[in-house]
Amino acid sequence: MRSRVPATVASAVGGRSRIVIRYACPADGPALARLEGLTGRSLGSEPILVAESDGDVVAASSTLRGDVVADPFRVTLDVSALLRLRTSQLRAAA
Repeated sequence: MRSRVPATVASAVGGRSRIVIRYACPADGPALARLEGLTGRSLGSEPILVAESDGDVVAASSTLRGDVVADPFRVTLDVSALLRLRTSQLRAAA
C-alpha cells in the first residue's frame, strides 16, 4: 500500500523551480542565524552545507555532525533529505 503525499506538500515540492546544495559562505551568515533562531539549534562553525530553494536558504547541515536545521514554516522534507545525502557522501569520501 502506497502512502499519499498531502496535497500541500506535493504542491510546495512540485512548485520548486530550483534547488541548490552548496557550502555556506560568509554572506549566508544572516540566513544561518535565522534558521538557528527559528529552531533553537546551533550548527557550529565547521563546514556547513546549505540548501537553497528558489534562491532562499531554507535548510543547512553540519558536514561533521550531520545535524540539519530547517525553516519550520516551509516544506523542507525534500531539501533536508538532499542535505543528509550530500553530507553522508562527503563524509564517506573523506
